[in-house]
Amino acid sequence: MNPKKSITSFAPASLLAAALCLGLATAAPTSAAAPTKAAAKAAKRYTIEQFMATVSIGGASFSADEKRILFSSNVTGIFNVYSIAVTGGEPVALTKSTTDSNYAVGFFPEDDRVLLTRDQAGNEQNHLYVRELDGSEKDLTPGDKLKAAFAGWSGDNSAFYVTSNERDPRFFDLYRYDAKTYARTLVYKNETGMSPGAISRDGRWLALGKTNTTADSDVYLFDTQNQALKHITSHQGVASYSAATFDPASKRLLLTTNDGSEFTRLVAYDLASGQMSDVEKADWDIAYTDYSRDGRYRVTGVNADASIKITIREGEKLLPLPKLPEGELRGVNFSRSGTKMAFYVNGDRSPSNLFVHDFATKKTTQLSRSLSKEIDPSELVEAKIVRFKSFDGMVIPSIYYEPKGASPGNKVPAVLLVHGGPGGQTMRGYNALAQYLANHGYAVLGINNRGSSGYGKSFFTADDGKHGREPLWDCIEAKTYLASTGVIDHERIGIMGGSYGGYMTLAAMAFRPEAFKVGVDIFGVSNWLRTLESIPPYWESFRKALYQEVGDPVKDKDFLIATSPLFHAKEIRKPLMVIQGANDPRVIKPESDEIVEAVKKNNVPVEYVVFPDEGHGFAKKKNQIEANRKIKEFLDKYLLPTSGK
Repeated sequence: MNPKKSITSFAPASLLAAALCLGLATAAPTSAAAPTKAAAKAAKRYTIEQFMATVSIGGASFSADEKRILFSSNVTGIFNVYSIAVTGGEPVALTKSTTDSNYAVGFFPEDDRVLLTRDQAGNEQNHLYVRELDGSEKDLTPGDKLKAAFAGWSGDNSAFYVTSNERDPRFFDLYRYDAKTYARTLVYKNETGMSPGAISRDGRWLALGKTNTTADSDVYLFDTQNQALKHITSHQGVASYSAATFDPASKRLLLTTNDGSEFTRLVAYDLASGQMSDVEKADWDIAYTDYSRDGRYRVTGVNADASIKITIREGEKLLPLPKLPEGELRGVNFSRSGTKMAFYVNGDRSPSNLFVHDFATKKTTQLSRSLSKEIDPSELVEAKIVRFKSFDGMVIPSIYYEPKGASPGNKVPAVLLVHGGPGGQTMRGYNALAQYLANHGYAVLGINNRGSSGYGKSFFTADDGKHGREPLWDCIEAKTYLASTGVIDHERIGIMGGSYGGYMTLAAMAFRPEAFKVGVDIFGVSNWLRTLESIPPYWESFRKALYQEVGDPVKDKDFLIATSPLFHAKEIRKPLMVIQGANDPRVIKPESDEIVEAVKKNNVPVEYVVFPDEGHGFAKKKNQIEANRKIKEFLDKYLLPTSGK
């Protein structure tokens, strides 16, 4: 389960480079994009091993001499840190772990030292490490039961910032580390549960986030010189304010907000005058903005209908983007001089590939080829954005994968895929599991039920206090939509999801047991009372917001019992698969143990898969292979035409 404001799916933030509510008044036309109904040739089938030979990569940091780029890759089966020449060639492994995944943070600005992070077997207790010039490693945040994260470089590169909850497991303090000696000083002692955010390049100003509810938040400004704290986002009604970045001159703080509107726009707070002014807006949520290190460029990402649209400005001038393969630009990072730009391109049929663009020569070089060499991308499925009206007329946007060969004369089974959260979002882009299932003849619908991010704050808040009810009913209506395509057998539709999506799967099986033929729950919540009482201590800053969103385990005990599948497991009568990481700190293993035991008492087929070396998500490719293979075998058993008879 992810915090409501996460825009990722159900994988933990440490596994992703992060990625982001639809105002009905400004919604796109509600008619669904018409799926192809003409008879077509079925795709060439690929094994799970062939699919998982695809490499996942992320991160992009230039070396001080701007000749190499640092990134993370799971080519060996788990993530390690690599560097590659900007001109291309073979990557060089800088870490060679065979147990815990290592993720690149970045090169030091003035030499080849490297910052990296890792946890222990998925427990999310990340530490920050430095890889010295001789290849040795030093833990910069030693200790037990702490979580630390890199928070940025000082403007003069003499120091870097780190957040850590070592002093108080509930709250993150901010420290300044000397770049040469690693000596540290406390910059901000967090005693109120605010979240340290952007830091000005001159080191004077720190933006702090305060979560009021999942849809309402404020920003405070902390002056490190005189320790003064100022609230800069006073507002009426429900509104979200979030610090994005300080400008290079340390004179303005850029923020995103939806105050007075459905979608988030970009505003600037002048540090001297205290005046707020509009900077940029779009017809969708502005997800983020940031400056290049030299201050020359500003990159903005807009969450436009489940796709991130990038713009790059030099001053006020929009720069043309380099010509690229089909897909979205992601993860933009500039070299220190601003003469080179590293970025990723990700498409429905192509996982992220790393590129570098030289502004002087205007040459763009592709540095990686992530898709398995054995897979022809033309055999994969291009996703479609579709919309359908739910039970009360609310329009529900979704991502639809229709398998090749599906037709009215060759109807296929389908799986409803529910994202994590609450408040996540199913996005366009490469989805290995969806493509694997589509390649084997399953239609997949990634639903953005009410409460999802990216479609305006009215849509985002439409699930508050209604979990297990209205958002679930959207999923039931999704089944009706799938049947309406004319190419799907309405008797062979399953539901699957991870984290909050796992909860939705269990809720569907318990509260609407007639709807779906099978369910696959991947580390999902079965008992809200226990989950809300056992969340990690470092979630303390938004505990009250989560209670407001889902329910208070004391005040709303009866409601949480009514909406927790565990207490209604006797109603589950369709086959169920449950997948769990033994070290999951968010949805702990007893959540799955107990629902499995309870459903087995119904004499219902239950398959339970536990990974002893995983947490809330998959960090190891071997486990992903096993999980995806077992998911498909389970679906085949009960959803193929001759199954379940």
